[in-house]
Amino acid sequence: MNLLYPLILGSKSPRRQELLRQAGFSFMVESMDTDESYPADLPADAVAAYLAQKKAEAFAPKPGQLLLTADTTVIVDEYILGKPADEKEAVQMLRQLSGRSHRVVSGICLRHPEGSITADDCTEVFFRQLKEEEITFYIRHFKPFDKAGAYGIQEWIGMIGIERIHGSYYTVMGLPLHRVYKELEAFFNPS
Repeated sequence: MNLLYPLILGSKSPRRQELLRQAGFSFMVESMDTDESYPADLPADAVAAYLAQKKAEAFAPKPGQLLLTADTTVIVDEYILGKPADEKEAVQMLRQLSGRSHRVVSGICLRHPEGSITADDCTEVFFRQLKEEEITFYIRHFKPFDKAGAYGIQEWIGMIGIERIHGSYYTVMGLPLHRVYKELEAFFNPS
């Protein structure tokens, strides 16, 4: 896909990089550590978009570029499950998700020469009841400590434990490609 401006993906996530590449976009990667705190009174469903915008604002504006940032939250009972600090926390998170549904919200921010656009997408995910040995196996072999909610839908636990989803698979992976494409369409180079 040819764009009018160079595209920068502001993310260290190998999953986001691979998804954007698979969608046919050429881009450069820049990353910046950003404080991921948010106001306590912010509704859980609004946090991902808020953090995506906060990440974009951390980058110094560069004229003539598109900057794409993203964030993903896993929400159960209006409580956000972040990235687990250790094995014990990962076990607790997967137990919370076992045998029930939860929401995954991925937010994006696209900064362009005329301003910025922030959007998000929500997918409902249904896990079957997970056995303790499945949780232990997954955590020990896949070490999901860099993933919100302590799991990756594309990994073993997603393959054997997720019964169904309502919404976009790519939103759960961390980049709602249909939303990204829609926002980038305005910057397609017609030639």
